Amino acid sequence: MKVLVTGGAGYIGSHVVRQLGDAGHDIVVFDNLSTGYRWAVTYGELVIGDLADEEAIEAVFSQHDFEAVLHFAANIVVPESVTNPLKYYSNNTRNTLNLLKVIERHNTPYMVFSSTAAVYGMPEEKVLAESQPLAPINPYGASKMMSERMIMDLAAASSLNYVILRYFNVAGANPDGLLGQATPEATHLIKVACECVTGQREGMSVFGTDYDTRDGTCVRDYIHVEDLAKAHVMALEFMRKGGESQVLNCGYGRGFTVSEVIDVVKRLSGNDFPVERVGRRAGDPDALMADNSKITRTLGWTPDYDNLDTIVGTALAWETIWQKRRQSR
Repeated sequence: MKVLVTGGAGYIGSHVVRQLGDAGHDIVVFDNLSTGYRWAVTYGELVIGDLADEEAIEAVFSQHDFEAVLHFAANIVVPESVTNPLKYYSNNTRNTLNLLKVIERHNTPYMVFSSTAAVYGMPEEKVLAESQPLAPINPYGASKMMSERMIMDLAAASSLNYVILRYFNVAGANPDGLLGQATPEATHLIKVACECVTGQREGMSVFGTDYDTRDGTCVRDYIHVEDLAKAHVMALEFMRKGGESQVLNCGYGRGFTVSEVIDVVKRLSGNDFPVERVGRRAGDPDALMADNSKITRTLGWTPDYDNLDTIVGTALAWETIWQKRRQSR
């Protein structure tokens, strides 16, 4: 298929582009390189542009007959969304609207959207199904929820088919060391811990030790980025074969505590680093895990890297590679 990938030079998008290319798809990546990198685009053509510029989007669509759009481009840092909400409503919600306008004009049949478990907010349940009511508690989650609704409404009024994938905690890196998370000032737990190992950080904080979990720290569902990328490729194939629009959770259905993750990073690296235990952050539920029965049933998706040691090991290997690459520049 002829595919447009927005944000395809970023962490998750680049892993998806690689798998799409391996599967034989014809790819155009549209990215403003604000957090992505040219070297991360391993297949297809890179067009440098911003989704805030509707004319730039239109120009790309006019040059190519796209059959599908995979939309990753967004800001994703939850605390920043609280302090700078309009940035998130602009870059996430408004820019998705710009993209949908062009998709509608060109009658593009398929769309895969990068969403998040943040749309669920702070539910009482620990394992979440897609039917869980949406109640985001921060502008990031709200911006994604609004984007989901726009996609659904356009699909109801047109021939667009979509798969919305709600990510839980994405981590890890390409096992061959080709790609990984290179996002500056990343806030994800495993990335932060790996930066402590390589000396990029002097230490890290654990927010809250009095949760109702097995060791008092939050439980989260960590999914390897390659398994997540696989879900995107399968979603395209599902729609191409006539599958109807879907909303699907992307996670393993089980979780690990923050302390357990840090312990694995220390064990696999053989390095210790300071960990400060501080108070809770507002809006952190005790536990969040995905009910993944729908994605396994609908797409036939099965994970290949469902192991915390594997997730952390690939992240550690990538962090070493990435640090050497930056030092050699």
